Amino acid sequence: MIKVHLSRLLGEKRMKISELAKETGLHRNGLSRLYNEETDGIKFDTLEKVCKALNCEISDLIEIVDEERAHAD
Repeated sequence: MIKVHLSRLLGEKRMKISELAKETGLHRNGLSRLYNEETDGIKFDTLEKVCKALNCEISDLIEIVDEERAHAD
């Protein structure tokens, strides 16, 4: 299972989804789906823009976790 850490990263930077949308040019709805982990895919271009805006690596934004760990969180 893929875990998206956008909510944590935005919280650490005290940044809102709307601010990230403005900075990246990405749609707020798409970012909200990522934030809430309600998406089934992400484009490389989106990954790049989000990582550049948040000054992070892709591994900071997404990770693979096993199902048991995911349910424990």
